[in-house]
Amino acid sequence: MKNFFRKFAALALAGACAAPAAAQDGYPARPIRLLVAYASGGPTDVIARVLAQDMSATLGQTVYVENQGAASSMVAAREIRAAAPDGYSLLFAAVGHNVNPILQRERAGYDPQKDFAPIASVATTPLIVVTAYDAPVQTMGDLVKLIRSKPQGVTFGSSGTGGSGHLAGELLATTLHQKMLHVPFRGTSAALLDVMAGRVDFMFYPIVGVAEARQARKLKVLAAATAQRLPQFPDVPTMAEVGLPGFEETAPWIGMLAPAGTPPAIVGRLNAAVAAALAKPQVRTRIEGMGGIPMGSSPQEFAAYLQRDYSRWEKVIRAAGVTVD
Repeated sequence: MKNFFRKFAALALAGACAAPAAAQDGYPARPIRLLVAYASGGPTDVIARVLAQDMSATLGQTVYVENQGAASSMVAAREIRAAAPDGYSLLFAAVGHNVNPILQRERAGYDPQKDFAPIASVATTPLIVVTAYDAPVQTMGDLVKLIRSKPQGVTFGSSGTGGSGHLAGELLATTLHQKMLHVPFRGTSAALLDVMAGRVDFMFYPIVGVAEARQARKLKVLAAATAQRLPQFPDVPTMAEVGLPGFEETAPWIGMLAPAGTPPAIVGRLNAAVAAALAKPQVRTRIEGMGGIPMGSSPQEFAAYLQRDYSRWEKVIRAAGVTVD
């Protein structure tokens, strides 16, 4: 934790150094639009609004949130790609930002690497492996044995093709060199209901609400796709602990981007405002309450992470033969 705050102190200092150049140009001189690539009310939207409120105070101008969740976040990405690179139109995106062009390059209509200037990572939303409480498997090791013993006979649910839960399941399949049957639903809640009922064997699911379902004996939590054990589930091993390392890198990310060509001084000012917000306990608490882990990064670190994320999912999608009908 001490290292975390030292990191953000350094980020804030770096941003403060960049701020004077931006300030000389009068930025920001008017309200800033933060376009959230998802519908209102969900975790990504709530996190964006918490961040925007704090950034407004830091920047001295209103950062207001708009939502554009159409076409799996592709409409929002195209809109910000075409916006003026002046720091007044920003994108609040998640893992679909990288995945959509892999699955639907022409339809996506943007290049996630070339068309945007990364500002900062904000949070990750870790996934856990869950199954029905009365399912025969008791541990992640049991689930692995079941997958190996029933080629293409084990089912896993997700919120839809190309979503984080789907891709994590496909990564598990390719890691084990096995095939499983993906069962897509319209939303994670619908998928979870079928898992709890035993109609689907398991799924990778966000942590929000799982503690209550576990306590009510509706779910078992087999493993966490995180670097360390989660405070909410201290008795649940990580994927690495059960012999499946690397899944911590698959935690769906949430981050802020600007159109390509946005001046570095403006990107630095925005990065400093994000870092200042994420260093505050009340902001961190709100993010954690939505199932997120506060992150933060320099623009360069975030850019490097996005490149790794794109390459990882491109490899998984190609290996698993994932397509969108």
